[in-house]
Amino acid sequence: MSVHPDAIRAIVESRHGQPFTVLGPHVEEAGGKKKTLVRVFLPDAKRLWVVDEKEKELAEASKLHKDGFWEADLGERAADAPYRLKVEAWSGAAFVTDDPYSFPGLLTDFDLHLLREGSHFNIWEKLGAHLVEIRKVKGVHFAVWAPNAQRVSVVGDFNGWDGRRHPMRKHEGNGIWELFVPGLKEGDKYKYELKLAGGGISLKADPYAFAVELPPQTASCVHNLAGFEWSDQAWLDQRAKSNFLEEPMSVYEMHFGSWRRAEGNRSLSYREMAVQLAEYLKEMGFTHIELMPVTEHPFYGSWGYQTVNFFAPTSRYGNPHDLKFFIDAMHRAGIGVILDWVPAHFPSDAYGLANFDGTCLYEHADPRMGKHPDWGTLVFNYGRTEVFNFLTSNALFWLKEYHFDGLRVDAVASMLYLDYSRKAGQWIPNRFGGKENLEAIEFLKHLNVLVHRETPGVVTIAEESTAFPGVSRPTYLGGLGFSLKWNMGWMHDVLEYFSKDPIYRKWSANKLTFSMLYQYTENFCLAISHDEVVHGKGSLIGKLPGDDWQKRANLRALWGYMIGHPGKKLNFMGGEFGQSREWNHDSSLDWHLLQYESHRGVQQWVKDLHKLYKSEPALWQQDFRPEGFRWIDCNDADSSIYSFIRFGHDPEEKLVFVCNFTPVPRLNYRVGFPEDGVWEEVLNSDAAAYGGSNVGNYGAVYTEPAAWQGQPASAHLKIPPLGVMVFKKRREKKVEAPMPQPAPALEAPKAEAAPKAVETKAEQPKADPPAKAAAKNGGKKKK
Repeated sequence: MSVHPDAIRAIVESRHGQPFTVLGPHVEEAGGKKKTLVRVFLPDAKRLWVVDEKEKELAEASKLHKDGFWEADLGERAADAPYRLKVEAWSGAAFVTDDPYSFPGLLTDFDLHLLREGSHFNIWEKLGAHLVEIRKVKGVHFAVWAPNAQRVSVVGDFNGWDGRRHPMRKHEGNGIWELFVPGLKEGDKYKYELKLAGGGISLKADPYAFAVELPPQTASCVHNLAGFEWSDQAWLDQRAKSNFLEEPMSVYEMHFGSWRRAEGNRSLSYREMAVQLAEYLKEMGFTHIELMPVTEHPFYGSWGYQTVNFFAPTSRYGNPHDLKFFIDAMHRAGIGVILDWVPAHFPSDAYGLANFDGTCLYEHADPRMGKHPDWGTLVFNYGRTEVFNFLTSNALFWLKEYHFDGLRVDAVASMLYLDYSRKAGQWIPNRFGGKENLEAIEFLKHLNVLVHRETPGVVTIAEESTAFPGVSRPTYLGGLGFSLKWNMGWMHDVLEYFSKDPIYRKWSANKLTFSMLYQYTENFCLAISHDEVVHGKGSLIGKLPGDDWQKRANLRALWGYMIGHPGKKLNFMGGEFGQSREWNHDSSLDWHLLQYESHRGVQQWVKDLHKLYKSEPALWQQDFRPEGFRWIDCNDADSSIYSFIRFGHDPEEKLVFVCNFTPVPRLNYRVGFPEDGVWEEVLNSDAAAYGGSNVGNYGAVYTEPAAWQGQPASAHLKIPPLGVMVFKKRREKKVEAPMPQPAPALEAPKAEAAPKAVETKAEQPKADPPAKAAAKNGGKKKK
């Protein structure tokens, strides 16, 4: 016997950590002659032969162990000469197969070096399962990081889930295991079986799997990433040249499975959604969608925020190519797609990343750093090179392979602070004695630099709820490097303001105006997200006070104020038509509400707002510059009337917003204007077409050169109840208004009619008689 019995027993008992030193072809010298011996472990073989590529027998193998360890003497045949195995099985079947241990490893020394130093940014191209061809033999190459495992095997249907059959080669320098398994194909299921150093067996999904079984099944699936043909190159080219800071961005946040359901309450597939959603978003005028996490997650009720398979899209809606089809369709429709991405934590499911090789590999060993007290999940160890590489490459994976246009990074605050949701004694200070997670901070900085360098034009958006400085400032200025930061303070303040009965709003005026005191400290995105319509908080319209008419008027006013306020925008699905029920991930939005004119009116208001938003540079060119916004009046808290100007780069690009957040119409209210002349009333949320009471200014107002509220001109306005109006200066060469004033389509319900109008006197100077006012405007009469 040319191989030591202990080595044979280690193979048979699946204990051997380096199977290639025993199995496959080996050259031995005896009596001055060299010979090639082929060793095979094949427990279901009754007889075994080694054959050449034409299936000519070279030698019959001898069984060296009763459990199926074989050896064949090929004499002086070269060790690297191809061969195959002819098997007569105990079942009576006969077949010819290739020996996995006759093929070389595919990971190069350079790959291993980059993996060891954490700078292999396209790591998914090397680790995981890949369809390849070696020496004209097709199969799958597997590679996984598990440095502390005693043995790692690939198991699946192809080998009866027997961990003895396909143990992997270990690269001792960095703990990566690899193996080429001939004959496997697209869709084959697999996992890794790990023999742990401390004893015991663990069955794990592939951390780099590109596809997985439909939950609750958990096996990884072989998938060919390169099998999809994109048609969005023009979109990507334009994106690379774009400047998101000076472009419109109104994001539609959505949960894929509950936007709209098919018959039988079935979720739409990626491909079904592509057609329906693209058409809807174009009609509504949104520029982007943000998908709540579509990375695979075992518990549907986590909405994707407890990701297990970081490189695999959920199979609930289709396969990976189907998701690519969806994104490609969005791009063809001119819609950007942002992925909600969760690098802050992961669940402790036994088949996932937790305790991966019998040790805390991806997470911290100390629960004071490694376990999240709020969610019962595990926190990534950002200071570990391989974990750092895993997450940075995962971000690039979704941007490069799936063409996502940005990442909204979830729970950034929980990453930044070691004491997040922890009491004294439950956390470990950093090396300087502080509470900042220095490794996470460095990770985020590196991530943002890398993402913006490798995928020009994409955006990274931080969900960060604290006052951590410089979240959206460049790293070379000491910031974290995000493109945008969710303005959580604005969201809470504004929703608190709008949830109050209008009679009490005057005492909360600071909630409405405070955001402008810090607006330019970050690149803010105003976000009214899914977090505000779950866990008993009710729907967005359900938060608003008053009867049904007032609720809808408040909702339209909230949308109008949000569009006028500096910053990019994000709204959760359903808010655009007044979804009345709290969001439920197990059912569709209440699309049946659109049979009612009142809800269609809210939807039409959002459509027209977006038409104005996208057509007027004043609403987005200077979102992040003080020159882009100026209050006209933010001090009339008693009347709850607020007015402001938005400016574009062009001095003539300006819009005036006038907002009334009480149900009292003001029919003779004087407002300052930045220029004298005719100002078109381009939008009015109280138009009958939107379900309003039709209080307005007949399409335009004529100012007079009477200074007021710090402006050189002013006009007396009819300001609608719970309404927002937008005015644009009519130039000599008249430019058509972004849209016509909506024709009256319905009347406000009589039982819910707006209160009687009152004239506000204290703040009004004497108005000119109509004839005199007309003369000042070139003798023209009001329309």
